[in-house]
Amino acid sequence: MEATFGADEVINRIKSIQSNGGSVSKKQVKQTDPELMRNALFYFPSWEHALKSAENL
Repeated sequence: MEATFGADEVINRIKSIQSNGGSVSKKQVKQTDPELMRNALFYFPSWEHALKSAENL
């Protein structure tokens, strides 16, 4: 699997979803933005790690 965008873009997209009141649950993101999920799991060990990274920035 190859990443289509960088780790910074993963974080920015997570933050964007959150700021627009969207759900960042793993199930919801898999359905609505599978590309985001694939890239998040490329750069982070789990979806939860990606969410924590977004919270810490």
